[in-house]
Amino acid sequence: MDAEAQAPGLVRGEGLTAWRQIADTLTADIAAGRYAPGHQLPTEAALAARFAVNRHTVRRALAALAEGGLVRASQGRGTFVEEAPLAYPIGPRTRFSEIVAGAGREAWGDLIASATIAAAAEQAAALAIDPGTPVLELLTVHRADDAPLSTAQTWLPLPRFAGFAEAYAARGSITRALAACGVHDYTRLSTRIRARPADAQEAGRLDIAPGRVVLVVSSVNIDPAGVPIQANRTLFAADRVELVIGGDQPGHSKPSPSS
Repeated sequence: MDAEAQAPGLVRGEGLTAWRQIADTLTADIAAGRYAPGHQLPTEAALAARFAVNRHTVRRALAALAEGGLVRASQGRGTFVEEAPLAYPIGPRTRFSEIVAGAGREAWGDLIASATIAAAAEQAAALAIDPGTPVLELLTVHRADDAPLSTAQTWLPLPRFAGFAEAYAARGSITRALAACGVHDYTRLSTRIRARPADAQEAGRLDIAPGRVVLVVSSVNIDPAGVPIQANRTLFAADRVELVIGGDQPGHSKPSPSS
């Protein structure tokens, strides 16, 4: 008799695979609070020992939980129980760092890449510049505690924001990087929202299974003079946020939007 057939708590011969029974058991553990939101699950080796199965069987069970939005697999770090969705107001003054901090979590943005490119027609229209004009393009990931909530492409006009990438890398915040470039306030001019499946690269940046739904938020921000300064295409992990249109930001009396 193999090790899986002897697995404690696993029932054989009734049509339910071992990985499915493990997934169901871990789901029940999470529902009962044995593993709290944000906490790390035992390692694959520890779970394999618990259920007397091989690690491949455990990996299949964890993949099913990730596909269902119950856990988040972070490469090199382990598997974590998903937090409750974060209420994310979209309005005239969206600030990612303030929204996340208002929920009692730590906000940070990682700069993945930056480059100077010629503005395509879409970015040129958003920034009110001619197509082909040089713009700074950034690829970023935005985190609440250690969980990635969103990944974004951002475009800013040059030469006005020539030092923006370095400022963002040092500060981890769009708002603080804009301030370092002389823009101390800005407002949201427009927002468009749609949903689609994540591709493999997007899923990797968000620690979600490929094909999971992301919310695509395309927006334009302007400075106090009404000049467009930033165009964004932000992908939110749909299970981790609730977009609130026109809502107040937690802990503030006026609407607060994003970084």
